[in-house]
Amino acid sequence: MTTSLRSTLDFLLYDWLQAESLNARERFADHSRETFDAVLDTCERIAREKYAPFNRTVDTQEPQFDGERVILPQCTHDARQAFADSGMLSAAQDYALGGMQLPYVVESAANSFFGCASISIGSNLLTTGNANAILVHGTPLQQQVFAANEFNGRWAGTMCLSEPQAGSSLSDITTRAEADGTDFEVDPLGPRYRLRGNKMWISSGDHELTENIVHLVLAKIPGPDGKLVPGVKGISLFIVPKKLVDTEGHLTGERNDVALAGLNHKLGWRGTTNTLLNFGEGRYPVRGGAGAIGYLVGRPGEGLRCMFHMMNEARIAIGMAATTLGLAGYYASLDYARTRLQGRPVQGSTSAAGSAGKDASQPPVPLIRHADIKRMLLAQKSYCEGALALNLYCARLVDEGRTGEPQAAQDARLLLEVLTPIAKSWPSEFCLEANSLAIQIHGGYGYTRDFPVEQYWRDNRLNMIHEGTHGIQAADLLGRKVVMQGGAGLQLLGRTIGATIAQARKHPELAAWADQLAQALQDVGEATQAAWATGNPTEALANAVPYMQAFGHTVLAWVWLDVACSVLARDATLSIAASAGRMGAARYFYHYELPRIGAWLQVVRQRDLTCAALDEDAF
Repeated sequence: MTTSLRSTLDFLLYDWLQAESLNARERFADHSRETFDAVLDTCERIAREKYAPFNRTVDTQEPQFDGERVILPQCTHDARQAFADSGMLSAAQDYALGGMQLPYVVESAANSFFGCASISIGSNLLTTGNANAILVHGTPLQQQVFAANEFNGRWAGTMCLSEPQAGSSLSDITTRAEADGTDFEVDPLGPRYRLRGNKMWISSGDHELTENIVHLVLAKIPGPDGKLVPGVKGISLFIVPKKLVDTEGHLTGERNDVALAGLNHKLGWRGTTNTLLNFGEGRYPVRGGAGAIGYLVGRPGEGLRCMFHMMNEARIAIGMAATTLGLAGYYASLDYARTRLQGRPVQGSTSAAGSAGKDASQPPVPLIRHADIKRMLLAQKSYCEGALALNLYCARLVDEGRTGEPQAAQDARLLLEVLTPIAKSWPSEFCLEANSLAIQIHGGYGYTRDFPVEQYWRDNRLNMIHEGTHGIQAADLLGRKVVMQGGAGLQLLGRTIGATIAQARKHPELAAWADQLAQALQDVGEATQAAWATGNPTEALANAVPYMQAFGHTVLAWVWLDVACSVLARDATLSIAASAGRMGAARYFYHYELPRIGAWLQVVRQRDLTCAALDEDAF
């Protein structure tokens, strides 16, 4: 597994994305190909030793709650400690924060080893995202006390948005935050409030892996009349530690009024606790009463804006998680197809009697000799390696947005806004399909627990749901991202894809694909305009998911064309097999996948209301 992944990462990082060129920038001046490789080596080793051997363990030994604490298998503690010791929690952070100042694209590539080895043995992405949100929106002391101790591995972090009655509808949350005493505004850790409410689906909401857990909680501050402001404008963001701390980051010995109500029992991703948390119910009275103590982050009423910094980061990370699970299934089914002997190839012409032309006297051949097996392997390869390329490209945009020249940085941030729904959702859908194909290649064995592919599918099924469901991402793409700023983001993406098309046309073997992509890009643009022709959001968004599927397929076709250009430009430095594999995956995508967008865009262009208009009783 890791050999195939490592060679793919090396190509994408160094040959395609030119990651070494980032070292010319001041922030990354201390780095080189050697330091990047050392990070990849370390993560590959930890994933192989501390994660991969225990993927089935954390699936079968689910978290248990004994009424006071969450019990996890020892391997989870060991893996988390090894990850924290590696420094990867703060890999992209400033030296002053104990970070390595690594490019984010290198951090993302290195973290992919852990996703392939065991996706649920840790939930470090939430800790990093939590700390990053505090870095951007918190006070200097909040950064020093909370973010720094998350980056150094002492504490873990969560994001607490959803509530049992509200689900994804954040405007309907009812968690209250009321000023804690007359001196609430002068607390050095931030304006101090008492929170009361319930939060559902909180990953890593309680555990014993770290000495403390820092919850970032969305809640509403009531108005002068004591009532909560309706909608999202009244939402604020609060730091609510499980255990209270002082201004030096030391535990005070006081347990905050945050109680674990129970664990959710999941289809997959079982190694990570998923919780219902009760804030301020009085189970753990603190400082004289009920109510969880929390510290305001940013300004009142701007909680969603602050939290979206973390949510966008988490969405890209979920896209990468879906990708690595797809890759894990691909590698497993590829190995199985190479070693499992079954069937005989068709030989010669079909006889008059209708025989398939198989010679039963010949020995059976490996599954991979059969065309349909190759079809399923190529589908997986095109989905998963294409998704990996897309997510690393998005990570490279993060680096450009942070360290590029002003115009390049601005363009990178705008492009990332448009691509984020695709980076999260396209892998969540199509790398899940890759997992299904991996089961199919294994046949009946794939449907048993004797092989890992059924677990990969179960683990991956979560990714279309969390950090913004598939439908929410689609509505965000068509309802906001492609029309914001007068369509500036969509136009920028069009120019970026156009540059690849122009480059590809210099290679005769890519010219037909370049033409095909140009037509797809035009079709997506026309469908976007047609969807909004009446200006009616109900009509425009009725087919947002098919739109996102077509949009995503067009983006992935662009990624594969760009990769193909790099293959042809650098073929002398690559193995023949690796080049043939990448070109084969690109060919598969253009021949089998990109033509699918016509049906998706047809209902978008027509503003088809088959789904939206059907009466409830008709179901």
